[in-house]
Amino acid sequence: MKDDAQLIDETLAGDSGAFGQLVENYQDRLFNSVVHLMGSAEDARDVVQDAFIQAFVKLGSFKRKSAFFTWLYRIAFNLAVSHKRRKRPTTSIEQTREVAGIEPIDGDIGPDGYAEQQDRAVQVRMALAALSEEHRGILVLREMEDCSYEEISEILNLPVGTVRSRLHRARLQMRDELKKVMQEELG
Repeated sequence: MKDDAQLIDETLAGDSGAFGQLVENYQDRLFNSVVHLMGSAEDARDVVQDAFIQAFVKLGSFKRKSAFFTWLYRIAFNLAVSHKRRKRPTTSIEQTREVAGIEPIDGDIGPDGYAEQQDRAVQVRMALAALSEEHRGILVLREMEDCSYEEISEILNLPVGTVRSRLHRARLQMRDELKKVMQEELG
């Protein structure tokens, strides 16, 4: 299997199939990250498609100082922010369930446990959707994409210290939003 550097070189040499392999390698991971930023699978599909188009067009400017996915994610993140600014944000339980999709069933938890797991996933997604773009983005990168502070710093073009402080504030805001979501369901 060819690594990213080989596929990039082949793409730049005119082999569009090599870029197709890059798309195949990263489309699911990128979609899963962007859907959490966007709150809508449909919007996430649009952003991911646009990100790959931009990546293809701008591939010659990729300096290879970071991983290809880091560079691609930054393109997608910027497109997601722009897209959300153009579109008025809305969040509903139905949209959140659409984003959640079908979760795998753990055979040991039983139907009640599965229902609780689904409810918790919906609560987390609703709380995440209520966060500011800044906080949602940094939490997705750290907690869902498992990016290091340095990778987040590069993607968001921020100093590492700023990443740490924003992540701390994002976690606090997420905790508060989760409390609100859980109280609304009880009340």
